[in-house]
Amino acid sequence: MGNSMKKRNFIRLFEQKKSRIDSRIKRDYIENGIATIHCCISGYNDIISKYSAKGQESLNFNFVDYLQEVAAPIPDECPLVLNVIGDCLSAEEKKIIAENIREDFLYRLGLVEKEQNREFGLFIFMLVGSIVGGILYWLTDFLDEAPREIFVVLFWFFGDRMFEYIFITGRELRKEK
Repeated sequence: MGNSMKKRNFIRLFEQKKSRIDSRIKRDYIENGIATIHCCISGYNDIISKYSAKGQESLNFNFVDYLQEVAAPIPDECPLVLNVIGDCLSAEEKKIIAENIREDFLYRLGLVEKEQNREFGLFIFMLVGSIVGGILYWLTDFLDEAPREIFVVLFWFFGDRMFEYIFITGRELRKEK
């Protein structure tokens, strides 16, 4: 019994411990308001996929995953600098890498913004639909022959989709952006 009591106390202490991620991010990445991600490479293919063709280069998936994982906790207001450590790149390779990083992440940002705009349009449509459904439902109090259930279903359908955008989809898209 004494062993299980110690285990429960340890778990309780662990659950009460506050995360210090903000202080670690500031210590490890941010200096003078600028976030720096250090990336050690041994060759060109650490950043550019070895399967991409000349003139149509694409980023190495492992490199992209690394950047996204490391950059995720960094606050949005901090400018981000990528410090590539390695003396194995020619001037042309550096130029190709810089262009591909910029273009790839701008493309990804554009996709997320496009999805946000689409979701916001659906949100407005659902908001208007909820208002109209609510008004029609309210008006059915005075009309006995109108089928109230249809207006209830419409109201809840529009409302459910609208709240899904507010609390689930919208938050995920903002985070991804």
